Amino acid sequence: MAAKDKIRRNKTAIQTTLSGDRRLILNKVHENKLITEREYNNLRSINKEDEEGHVIELVDKIMNKGEDRCQAFLNLLQTDDEIQETFPNLKNIQLNDACLLPRPVQVSSVHESDVLPPGSKRQKEDVQYELKSQPTGLCVIINNMNFKDGTERRGTDKDAESLTDVFSWLGFRVLMCKDQTKDQMDCTLKCFASQSDLSQLQEFNVKEWSGGEFTALQEAPKHGDAFICCILSHGDRGVVLGIDRQPLPIKQITRTFKATDQSTLTGKPKVFLIQACQGGKIQRGVLVKDLEADGCHSSFNPEEADVLVYLSTVEDHLSFRDKVNGSWFVQSVCQQLKEGCQRGEDIITILHHVNEEVSQKEGNSQNPGEVKQMPEIRSTLRKRLVLSPHQH
Repeated sequence: MAAKDKIRRNKTAIQTTLSGDRRLILNKVHENKLITEREYNNLRSINKEDEEGHVIELVDKIMNKGEDRCQAFLNLLQTDDEIQETFPNLKNIQLNDACLLPRPVQVSSVHESDVLPPGSKRQKEDVQYELKSQPTGLCVIINNMNFKDGTERRGTDKDAESLTDVFSWLGFRVLMCKDQTKDQMDCTLKCFASQSDLSQLQEFNVKEWSGGEFTALQEAPKHGDAFICCILSHGDRGVVLGIDRQPLPIKQITRTFKATDQSTLTGKPKVFLIQACQGGKIQRGVLVKDLEADGCHSSFNPEEADVLVYLSTVEDHLSFRDKVNGSWFVQSVCQQLKEGCQRGEDIITILHHVNEEVSQKEGNSQNPGEVKQMPEIRSTLRKRLVLSPHQH
């Protein structure tokens, strides 16, 4: 595999690891003449990024310099003693193969046997979730638009339409239910978790995307190799609201799908995309200054493993939705999935793109920085989740 492809495959892990001391890696890259003096000065002086943002800029710069420079960068990460000592987690990233310099003996951890049995090798399929089922799985959308107090979440239908488009494109069977109370949401999700019979789901008016429109459910849904749940509603701290304004805790939603001996989703990825406010505060922007931060394989999986919860905003804060074009969050998620899945990126990498895009949006064009939004990723995924477009 080409060096540039190795960097691309491990880009998120490399960037996260090197963010622990971005000044050291920048100086090392400069000393080894992998970047020019001008590039070094520019990277050292940028002030719009956090620690990881600086490293992302550096890695992108290396990747744009071609195969030879990418190879030299990988060799530097594996052979420099100071880098190895500063970033011990680099040994857990698969950077080398037959065409790379062998990893120095002294870098090997004496505790490797604590993670893997002696003599065992982690197979490729352990690194990435296998998505072989047809369809890939279920995508359930709960779209709360019309509330009992007379309020209306205008623009939410645009979000539901965009989610339907992208997840059907990714090979999921898309199901939607609209305007549910708190108890209806809870019961509907429990039906999906337990794969209840068709009549129970029909009771909650679950519709299926078929032939370019949502129609009555004709066949009981069955889980595939992944599960997506999108909830579009009002919310408050740690909860989403039914149309009766009653709160359903997000923890309760995810734990409905926790791993059990009976669940067909055990060991499979479960993704929850939640477009809802998490409080009433308006998040404001700040000018980022140059800060430095202080510095055994089991056959059993934890109950709450393999879950990704992606919230449209951080705790206590508002989430914004255009009345015509839909929410900042959902529209960015759908667009970045369309672009990133075609590039073969894993979902965490794609969601980082969403974080960056949403964080750059301004809720008040007259006063930049006054009204901002920051999505939040919470993940217990154990492997890379790579979604791919399906031919229909």
